[in-house]
Amino acid sequence: MDFPLFHLDFMGNRWLIAIIAIIHVFISHGLAVGFIPMVTLLEFRGFLSRKISLDEQQRWDKLAYNFLFVAFVITTTLGALTGVGIWFSTSLVSPDSIGSLIRVFYFAWFFEWIIFAAEVILIVVYFLSWKKSNSSETAKKRHLRFGLFLSIFSWLTMAIIVGILGFMMDPGNWIVKKNMFVGFTNPLYIPQLLFRTPLAMIMAGVIGLFLASLFLKKENPIRLKAFKFLSIWTLVWVPHITVAGLWYYYKIPQLMVGNLPVAVATQLFQQWYGTLLYTLFGFVALAILISLWTLLKPQRVPKWAMVIPVIGVFIFAGSFERIREFIRKPFVIGDFMYSNSMRLDDYPLLKKDGILPHATYVSTTAVRPENKVEAGKNVFMLACTRCHTTNGINSVVTRFERMYGKDKPLQVEAMKSYMQSMHKVRYYMPPFPGNQAELDALAHYIKNIQQYPEPLEGAQLGGTPVVNYDLDKIEENLIE
Repeated sequence: MDFPLFHLDFMGNRWLIAIIAIIHVFISHGLAVGFIPMVTLLEFRGFLSRKISLDEQQRWDKLAYNFLFVAFVITTTLGALTGVGIWFSTSLVSPDSIGSLIRVFYFAWFFEWIIFAAEVILIVVYFLSWKKSNSSETAKKRHLRFGLFLSIFSWLTMAIIVGILGFMMDPGNWIVKKNMFVGFTNPLYIPQLLFRTPLAMIMAGVIGLFLASLFLKKENPIRLKAFKFLSIWTLVWVPHITVAGLWYYYKIPQLMVGNLPVAVATQLFQQWYGTLLYTLFGFVALAILISLWTLLKPQRVPKWAMVIPVIGVFIFAGSFERIREFIRKPFVIGDFMYSNSMRLDDYPLLKKDGILPHATYVSTTAVRPENKVEAGKNVFMLACTRCHTTNGINSVVTRFERMYGKDKPLQVEAMKSYMQSMHKVRYYMPPFPGNQAELDALAHYIKNIQQYPEPLEGAQLGGTPVVNYDLDKIEENLIE
């Protein structure tokens, strides 16, 4: 509540973060964490084949270089932009939660930034020195070491971030001890890291199969060998992700498991949860089957079929990220801060005083008869806009119309009654944080925007509200 609030009323704030974050995960996992060690191993395969044939070594080396070229271009452009974009969007939408995480994990992020800088340097060196590495056996060995170090550093950046992601779901004993190391080694850290690692390797494998089908013509002598190599790379990680996935699932707190039907299928389609879950795993199974087909009969797999594993694995990875983000609700930081960016420890005070007197950037500091709708607008901005819009995606008006009837005017008392106990009905929603006057103002505001729809402008469009304080009265109080 100490920052001006950014808001996108047509699509919702969480969609902005979700789109950027999911694209970044596709790139960071599929083309960095998993892809670089696979490329390095391909290069090593070519290095070993020098004893068989110089031509074969050159073909393997060229394939590995082409793979790296794709990874280098995408990771250093779109990957870098979305990486910065995650910081930018989350800082705009939820500055309080990002501020809290920085305070807890300052040194963890500090080391991650150093490792990331080293990773950028290494990928530039690894890519630009590739052609020179073919000048001698010694140069190639040195180049392979660069690939090995780059693979380690790429994984380390993920290993640090996963500790923070796990903390946001389940801080463990940090709630009591308030220690960074305790927070970092939270109950979900190792299971999630062991799940994400093979997921990244599988993503890299299916991308590699698709790219190999593009780069290697049918007459290329290593085409079938490359398909088999990449299929083995993909399939060998399947048992690892299965075991780690089960461990991760059983470590998730029970309250979060209860959110899975809505997380997978959304509130509107949660009755289809089982069907959609089986469909999701069906995409993965199809990707595995095509990889197995490519291993056993590489000459019979058509080029178009190589696209299916990529789509299937990417749908699975994107759904995983969405589910992981949703199931931790009503918290943005488990057992510490709600998704509305208000801390659990502050709720008793906010319930007593209201949230408006403690907000820095609002146009009203209290609810009065003459400003009830405006005060309700401020309450909505503070308490609801992290997840809801007025009449856009996940519209609060639409939610109430589904409950009480679309063709009926919304009733203030009915909405107030629901909002007071909504967290008991929908476990993924935080309790209403304000007092009774603010609850009444919020209900009046929602009723007003149903009758007179008007987009809610965030600070980026509407500017920063300035409260009209009575300076003379403040001066009198200071003198007293």
